[in-house]
Amino acid sequence: MSDNMNSPSDLVCDFVNSYDVESDTDAIPSPAALAAWLGKRGLTGPGDTADDADLALAVDLRESLRAALRHNHDRDHEPRPPHMFDGLALRVALTADGPVLEPVAAGVPGGLARIAAAVMSAHADGMWPRLKVCTESTCQWAFIDSSKNRSRSWCSMRVCGNRTKTRAYRARRQTETGSRHL
Repeated sequence: MSDNMNSPSDLVCDFVNSYDVESDTDAIPSPAALAAWLGKRGLTGPGDTADDADLALAVDLRESLRAALRHNHDRDHEPRPPHMFDGLALRVALTADGPVLEPVAAGVPGGLARIAAAVMSAHADGMWPRLKVCTESTCQWAFIDSSKNRSRSWCSMRVCGNRTKTRAYRARRQTETGSRHL
């Protein structure tokens, strides 16, 4: 993995955030954009290209990860059914530092497999439960929960947390005002 990403957890969040739910903008709207996105992060080589099947796999992986990160807010959640990714072939390599997952394929499929391997690395180093998406439904931005008790809900208290709390306050005020007029 390139030095552009600080950690496997950063890569997972960066990938999930390649689609901005709030603004409905996608950093990887085409096969060419996917190849460029992966290349910029050192996950593919300079001549690697993507096709529509690669793009469909990337979007499926990204949105499955978003759903999985949403699941990380509730420690007592029901288990999610597994989601299979046949196009992401990985193998275990035994190194001096221990076992690592590495892609079987090169090119764009290999780059996507590196993202899947980053998910497993985040899990292995204990960071997976800290990877979440903002609970603000209009946001869904992926972030690393660095709070001591792993209870952070929003990507930003200043923006999304404030929106949620203001909405709840207004709803309470409206209920209080409505009950006084009865």
